Amino acid sequence: MNHPTIESIQRAHQLIKPYVHQTPVLSSELLNQLFECQLFFKCENMQKAGAFKYRGATHAVLCLNGTEKLKGVATHSSGNHAAALAKAASLQGISAYIVMPKNAPKVKIEAVRAYGGIITFCEPTLQARELELQKVIEKTGAVLVHPYDNFNVICGQGTACLEIAEQMEVPDIIMAPVGGGGLLSGTAISAINIWPNITVIGAEPANANDAFQSFKSKKLIPVQNPNTIADGLRTSLSPLTFSIISKFVDDILPCSEKSIVEAMALIFKYLKIVVEPSSAVPLACIIENRDTFKEKKVAIILSGGNVDLADLPF
Repeated sequence: MNHPTIESIQRAHQLIKPYVHQTPVLSSELLNQLFECQLFFKCENMQKAGAFKYRGATHAVLCLNGTEKLKGVATHSSGNHAAALAKAASLQGISAYIVMPKNAPKVKIEAVRAYGGIITFCEPTLQARELELQKVIEKTGAVLVHPYDNFNVICGQGTACLEIAEQMEVPDIIMAPVGGGGLLSGTAISAINIWPNITVIGAEPANANDAFQSFKSKKLIPVQNPNTIADGLRTSLSPLTFSIISKFVDDILPCSEKSIVEAMALIFKYLKIVVEPSSAVPLACIIENRDTFKEKKVAIILSGGNVDLADLPF
Protein backbone atom coordinates (compact mmCIF):
# COMPACT_ATOMS: atom_id res chain seq x y z
CA MET A 1 0.00 0.00 0.00
CA ASN A 2 1.34 3.40 -1.01
CA HIS A 3 1.73 5.48 2.18
CA PRO A 4 2.28 9.23 2.15
CA THR A 5 5.82 10.22 3.13
CA ILE A 6 7.13 13.30 4.90
CA GLU A 7 8.26 14.56 1.47
CA SER A 8 4.76 14.20 -0.02
CA ILE A 9 3.30 16.03 3.01
CA GLN A 10 5.89 18.83 2.66
CA ARG A 11 4.99 19.19 -1.04
CA ALA A 12 1.29 19.36 -0.10
CA HIS A 13 2.13 22.04 2.46
CA GLN A 14 3.76 24.26 -0.20
CA LEU A 15 0.90 23.69 -2.64
CA ILE A 16 -1.97 24.54 -0.27
CA LYS A 17 -0.25 27.36 1.65
CA PRO A 18 -1.87 30.18 -0.41
CA TYR A 19 -5.35 28.68 0.17
CA VAL A 20 -5.45 27.68 3.86
CA HIS A 21 -5.12 29.51 7.17
CA GLN A 22 -2.07 28.94 9.31
CA THR A 23 -4.14 28.38 12.44
CA PRO A 24 -2.90 29.51 15.87
CA VAL A 25 -1.67 27.33 18.74
CA LEU A 26 -3.31 28.33 22.04
CA SER A 27 -2.62 27.38 25.63
CA SER A 28 -4.14 28.20 29.02
CA GLU A 29 -2.24 28.47 32.31
CA LEU A 30 -5.35 27.44 34.22
CA LEU A 31 -5.88 24.32 32.09
CA ASN A 32 -2.20 23.43 32.52
CA GLN A 33 -2.55 23.73 36.31
CA LEU A 34 -5.74 21.67 36.23
CA PHE A 35 -4.09 18.76 34.38
CA GLU A 36 -0.52 19.19 35.68
CA CYS A 37 0.88 19.20 32.15
CA GLN A 38 1.47 21.70 29.35
CA LEU A 39 -1.29 21.62 26.75
CA PHE A 40 -0.94 23.27 23.34
CA PHE A 41 -4.06 23.37 21.15
CA LYS A 42 -3.68 23.64 17.36
CA CYS A 43 -6.88 25.49 16.42
CA GLU A 44 -8.13 23.84 13.23
CA ASN A 45 -11.59 24.96 14.36
CA MET A 46 -10.39 28.30 12.94
CA GLN A 47 -9.50 26.75 9.56
CA LYS A 48 -11.48 27.75 6.46
CA ALA A 49 -14.77 25.80 6.33
CA GLY A 50 -14.30 25.36 10.09
CA ALA A 51 -12.17 22.20 10.19
CA PHE A 52 -8.82 20.57 9.31
CA LYS A 53 -10.65 18.79 6.47
CA TYR A 54 -10.11 21.86 4.30
CA ARG A 55 -6.40 21.02 4.09
CA GLY A 56 -6.93 17.57 2.59
CA ALA A 57 -9.81 18.63 0.34
CA THR A 58 -7.83 21.58 -1.04
CA HIS A 59 -4.81 19.41 -1.73
CA ALA A 60 -6.92 16.76 -3.49
CA VAL A 61 -8.62 19.40 -5.68
CA LEU A 62 -5.32 21.08 -6.59
CA CYS A 63 -3.89 17.70 -7.66
CA LEU A 64 -6.65 17.08 -10.27
CA ASN A 65 -5.73 17.13 -13.96
CA GLY A 66 -7.61 19.19 -16.59
CA THR A 67 -10.03 16.41 -17.64
CA GLU A 68 -10.87 15.57 -14.01
CA LYS A 69 -11.57 19.23 -13.21
CA LEU A 70 -14.22 19.38 -15.96
CA LYS A 71 -16.12 16.43 -14.47
CA GLY A 72 -16.03 17.66 -10.87
CA VAL A 73 -15.51 15.85 -7.57
CA ALA A 74 -17.76 13.63 -5.47
CA THR A 75 -17.71 12.27 -1.93
CA HIS A 76 -19.81 11.03 0.95
CA SER A 77 -19.52 12.83 4.28
CA SER A 78 -21.60 13.69 7.33
CA GLY A 79 -20.36 17.23 7.21
CA ASN A 80 -16.87 18.68 7.56
CA HIS A 81 -15.25 16.96 4.57
CA ALA A 82 -18.37 17.73 2.53
CA ALA A 83 -18.21 21.44 3.33
CA ALA A 84 -14.43 21.53 2.83
CA LEU A 85 -14.61 19.81 -0.56
CA ALA A 86 -17.52 21.99 -1.73
CA LYS A 87 -15.57 25.16 -0.80
CA ALA A 88 -12.24 23.97 -2.24
CA ALA A 89 -13.97 22.92 -5.49
CA SER A 90 -15.98 26.14 -5.85
CA LEU A 91 -12.80 28.25 -5.50
CA GLN A 92 -11.38 26.38 -8.52
CA GLY A 93 -14.69 26.58 -10.45
CA ILE A 94 -15.31 22.82 -10.11
CA SER A 95 -18.63 21.06 -9.34
CA ALA A 96 -18.86 19.13 -6.05
CA TYR A 97 -21.39 16.30 -5.65
CA ILE A 98 -21.91 15.41 -2.00
CA VAL A 99 -23.77 12.40 -0.56
CA MET A 100 -24.87 13.13 3.03
CA PRO A 101 -26.76 10.99 5.55
CA LYS A 102 -30.24 12.33 6.32
CA ASN A 103 -29.29 12.74 10.00
CA ALA A 104 -26.24 14.95 9.32
CA PRO A 105 -26.19 18.05 11.57
CA LYS A 106 -28.27 20.87 10.08
CA VAL A 107 -25.38 23.33 10.49
CA LYS A 108 -23.20 21.10 8.28
CA ILE A 109 -25.89 20.63 5.60
CA GLU A 110 -26.32 24.42 5.43
CA ALA A 111 -22.55 24.90 5.11
CA VAL A 112 -22.32 22.47 2.17
CA ARG A 113 -25.15 24.30 0.42
CA ALA A 114 -23.57 27.69 1.12
CA TYR A 115 -20.32 26.54 -0.51
CA GLY A 116 -22.17 25.39 -3.62
CA GLY A 117 -22.17 21.63 -3.00
CA ILE A 118 -24.81 19.58 -4.84
CA ILE A 119 -26.30 17.33 -2.13
CA THR A 120 -27.89 13.88 -2.41
CA PHE A 121 -29.31 12.53 0.87
CA CYS A 122 -29.18 8.86 1.90
CA GLU A 123 -29.88 6.57 4.86
CA PRO A 124 -27.35 6.96 7.70
CA THR A 125 -25.38 3.76 7.07
CA LEU A 126 -21.98 3.37 5.44
CA GLN A 127 -23.48 0.93 2.94
CA ALA A 128 -26.17 3.43 1.88
CA ARG A 129 -23.60 6.22 1.60
CA GLU A 130 -21.31 4.17 -0.62
CA LEU A 131 -24.15 2.89 -2.81
CA GLU A 132 -25.58 6.38 -3.37
CA LEU A 133 -22.11 7.77 -4.09
CA GLN A 134 -21.53 5.03 -6.68
CA LYS A 135 -24.76 6.11 -8.46
CA VAL A 136 -23.71 9.79 -8.41
CA ILE A 137 -20.27 8.97 -9.85
CA GLU A 138 -21.77 6.76 -12.59
CA LYS A 139 -24.17 9.56 -13.55
CA THR A 140 -21.69 12.49 -13.45
CA GLY A 141 -18.27 10.93 -14.08
CA ALA A 142 -17.00 12.95 -11.10
CA VAL A 143 -13.71 12.03 -9.39
CA LEU A 144 -14.09 10.39 -5.98
CA VAL A 145 -12.35 12.35 -3.23
CA HIS A 146 -12.77 10.03 -0.24
CA PRO A 147 -12.79 11.78 3.16
CA TYR A 148 -9.78 9.77 4.39
CA ASP A 149 -9.02 6.74 2.19
CA ASN A 150 -7.12 8.96 -0.22
CA PHE A 151 -3.37 9.57 -0.54
CA ASN A 152 -3.66 13.29 -1.40
CA VAL A 153 -6.21 13.93 1.36
CA ILE A 154 -3.95 12.35 4.00
CA CYS A 155 -0.98 14.42 2.74
CA GLY A 156 -3.08 17.57 3.20
CA GLN A 157 -4.16 16.60 6.73
CA GLY A 158 -0.52 16.04 7.70
CA THR A 159 0.28 19.71 7.04
CA ALA A 160 -1.31 20.86 10.34
CA CYS A 161 1.48 19.03 12.19
CA LEU A 162 4.16 20.70 10.03
CA GLU A 163 2.76 24.06 11.18
CA ILE A 164 2.81 22.97 14.83
CA ALA A 165 6.55 22.32 14.47
CA GLU A 166 7.03 25.99 13.52
CA GLN A 167 4.80 27.24 16.34
CA MET A 168 6.01 25.51 19.53
CA GLU A 169 8.94 23.77 21.18
CA VAL A 170 9.29 20.00 20.85
CA PRO A 171 6.25 18.24 22.36
CA ASP A 172 6.50 14.91 24.23
CA ILE A 173 3.11 13.76 22.93
CA ILE A 174 0.93 14.72 19.98
CA MET A 175 -2.77 13.82 19.96
CA ALA A 176 -5.46 13.85 17.30
CA PRO A 177 -9.01 12.52 17.29
CA VAL A 178 -9.60 9.44 15.12
CA GLY A 179 -12.69 8.63 13.04
CA GLY A 180 -11.72 7.52 9.56
CA GLY A 181 -8.10 8.13 10.48
CA GLY A 182 -7.02 10.66 7.84
CA LEU A 183 -5.94 13.30 10.36
CA LEU A 184 -4.23 10.81 12.69
CA SER A 185 -2.43 9.17 9.73
CA GLY A 186 -1.08 12.43 8.31
CA THR A 187 -0.20 13.71 11.79
CA ALA A 188 1.67 10.51 12.72
CA ILE A 189 3.78 10.50 9.53
CA SER A 190 4.67 14.19 9.98
CA ALA A 191 5.30 13.94 13.72
CA ILE A 192 7.68 10.99 13.79
CA ASN A 193 9.72 12.50 10.96
CA ILE A 194 9.99 15.89 12.69
CA TRP A 195 10.43 14.63 16.26
CA PRO A 196 11.86 11.07 16.29
CA ASN A 197 11.14 10.61 20.04
CA ILE A 198 7.51 11.79 19.95
CA THR A 199 4.63 9.67 21.26
CA VAL A 200 1.63 9.74 18.88
CA ILE A 201 -1.77 9.06 20.48
CA GLY A 202 -5.17 8.78 18.83
CA ALA A 203 -8.29 9.72 20.81
CA GLU A 204 -11.67 8.11 20.21
CA PRO A 205 -15.14 7.98 21.78
CA ALA A 206 -15.66 4.66 23.62
CA ASN A 207 -19.09 4.50 21.89
CA ALA A 208 -17.35 4.41 18.48
CA ASN A 209 -14.16 2.60 19.40
CA ASP A 210 -13.49 0.68 16.18
CA ALA A 211 -10.00 2.23 15.77
CA PHE A 212 -9.14 1.27 19.36
CA GLN A 213 -10.36 -2.31 18.76
CA SER A 214 -8.60 -2.54 15.38
CA PHE A 215 -5.36 -1.15 16.82
CA LYS A 216 -5.36 -3.56 19.78
CA SER A 217 -6.38 -6.66 17.83
CA LYS A 218 -4.13 -5.81 14.84
CA LYS A 219 -6.99 -6.41 12.41
CA LEU A 220 -9.44 -3.98 10.85
CA ILE A 221 -12.76 -4.02 12.74
CA PRO A 222 -15.47 -1.78 11.25
CA VAL A 223 -17.66 0.34 13.51
CA GLN A 224 -21.13 -0.97 14.46
CA ASN A 225 -23.93 1.60 14.95
CA PRO A 226 -21.84 4.19 16.81
CA ASN A 227 -23.93 6.37 19.10
CA THR A 228 -21.69 9.27 20.03
CA ILE A 229 -22.08 13.02 20.31
CA ALA A 230 -18.79 13.28 18.35
CA ASP A 231 -20.50 13.13 14.94
CA GLY A 232 -17.21 13.58 13.07
CA LEU A 233 -15.83 10.33 14.53
CA ARG A 234 -18.59 7.88 13.63
CA THR A 235 -16.76 6.44 10.61
CA SER A 236 -14.47 3.40 10.43
CA LEU A 237 -10.80 3.27 9.49
CA SER A 238 -9.99 2.32 5.90
CA PRO A 239 -7.34 -0.25 4.94
CA LEU A 240 -4.97 2.64 4.09
CA THR A 241 -5.42 4.59 7.33
CA PHE A 242 -5.38 1.36 9.39
CA SER A 243 -2.03 0.34 7.89
CA ILE A 244 -0.52 3.80 8.59
CA ILE A 245 -1.89 3.97 12.14
CA SER A 246 -0.74 0.41 12.91
CA LYS A 247 2.78 1.36 11.83
CA PHE A 248 3.23 4.88 13.21
CA VAL A 249 0.82 5.44 16.14
CA ASP A 250 1.83 4.50 19.70
CA ASP A 251 -1.61 4.17 21.28
CA ILE A 252 -5.32 4.89 20.89
CA LEU A 253 -7.31 5.90 23.95
CA PRO A 254 -11.11 5.72 24.29
CA CYS A 255 -13.19 8.12 26.38
CA SER A 256 -16.76 8.40 27.66
CA GLU A 257 -19.49 10.71 26.35
CA LYS A 258 -19.55 12.43 29.75
CA SER A 259 -15.85 13.30 29.47
CA ILE A 260 -16.33 14.59 25.91
CA VAL A 261 -18.98 17.05 27.10
CA GLU A 262 -16.81 18.06 30.08
CA ALA A 263 -13.79 18.62 27.81
CA MET A 264 -15.85 20.62 25.34
CA ALA A 265 -17.03 22.90 28.17
CA LEU A 266 -13.45 23.31 29.49
CA ILE A 267 -12.25 24.41 26.04
CA PHE A 268 -15.12 26.91 25.74
CA LYS A 269 -14.41 28.20 29.24
CA TYR A 270 -10.62 28.46 29.27
CA LEU A 271 -9.62 28.93 25.63
CA LYS A 272 -12.69 31.05 24.76
CA ILE A 273 -13.19 29.27 21.44
CA VAL A 274 -15.96 27.26 19.80
CA VAL A 275 -15.18 23.58 19.17
CA GLU A 276 -17.34 20.68 18.06
CA PRO A 277 -17.53 17.51 20.20
CA SER A 278 -15.01 15.59 18.03
CA SER A 279 -12.37 18.25 18.81
CA ALA A 280 -12.80 17.75 22.54
CA VAL A 281 -12.12 13.99 22.44
CA PRO A 282 -8.31 14.23 23.00
CA LEU A 283 -8.83 16.41 26.11
CA ALA A 284 -11.54 13.96 27.25
CA CYS A 285 -8.92 11.18 27.05
CA ILE A 286 -6.56 13.30 29.17
CA ILE A 287 -9.34 13.77 31.75
CA GLU A 288 -9.57 9.96 32.03
CA ASN A 289 -5.81 9.23 31.87
CA ARG A 290 -4.22 12.06 33.84
CA ASP A 291 -1.15 10.09 34.93
CA THR A 292 -0.15 9.32 31.33
CA PHE A 293 0.15 13.04 30.59
CA LYS A 294 1.46 14.37 33.90
CA GLU A 295 4.33 16.87 33.45
CA LYS A 296 4.37 16.24 29.70
CA LYS A 297 4.23 18.77 26.87
CA VAL A 298 1.19 17.77 24.82
CA ALA A 299 0.19 19.08 21.38
CA ILE A 300 -3.50 18.53 20.59
CA ILE A 301 -5.14 19.10 17.22
CA LEU A 302 -8.59 20.68 17.71
CA SER A 303 -10.15 19.20 14.59
CA GLY A 304 -13.08 21.54 13.97
CA GLY A 305 -15.58 24.08 15.22
CA ASN A 306 -18.75 23.34 13.27
CA VAL A 307 -21.21 22.98 16.11
CA ASP A 308 -24.92 23.74 16.23
CA LEU A 309 -25.05 26.53 18.83
CA ALA A 310 -28.75 25.85 19.39
CA ASP A 311 -27.87 22.34 20.50
CA LEU A 312 -24.91 22.64 22.88
CA PRO A 313 -24.61 19.59 25.18
CA PHE A 314 -23.65 21.53 28.31
